Amino acid sequence: MSRTAIVGTACAGSVNYYAALLAVGHVIIDTAECRLPLRHSHHRYAIAGPNGVTRLTVPLVGETATLAVPLSEVRVSEHARWRHQHWGALMAAYGKSPYFEHLAPALHAILVEGGQTHLLDLNRALHTLVVDFMDLPITTTYTDVTARDVPGDALDWRPLLGTKRGDRLPLTAVPYYQPWAARHGFIAGLSILDLAMNEGREGIFTLLAMAKPLMR
Repeated sequence: MSRTAIVGTACAGSVNYYAALLAVGHVIIDTAECRLPLRHSHHRYAIAGPNGVTRLTVPLVGETATLAVPLSEVRVSEHARWRHQHWGALMAAYGKSPYFEHLAPALHAILVEGGQTHLLDLNRALHTLVVDFMDLPITTTYTDVTARDVPGDALDWRPLLGTKRGDRLPLTAVPYYQPWAARHGFIAGLSILDLAMNEGREGIFTLLAMAKPLMR
């Protein structure tokens, strides 16, 4: 049975993030949330390449640590050609991965050609791409939860998922294929792009195995 959870927005969210989303089926992202300084996953994501973990940041207009504007108003900065830097890092990490050629055109269109002015638009485009590409049974509602009706039994996972303190939901650690594991060992907690690039639609079985404790 599908449940509902309120979660924070995430930029190419972690594998943990998507395992949690899959456990409930329906998620609400609060477009009026002003608690972004409590997490960094709203504009940062991690991938693994030949040199280990690379942490990528989308620069924002304003000081991130004190950002008090609603999520819907947070703007993306075009400082330092970050789009091309991200794409170069993704190419280095996943250029030879099994599903790179399948995902690359749509991902390039978002990251490099998209020109999104607001963070929510960028994150939403990446989220939609991942859900569609991996065929995940996740529905997402974007709304101001203070102004709209939210199911009374909705779970508020914002303090437990994607925060600076780490994820605190009971998820099972499930290793999956990573091309650089022979060099660095398996690395958990990477962006969902890592799983999508390496396992494609089969990645749903990894997510389901991770989500089992939340489905009981």
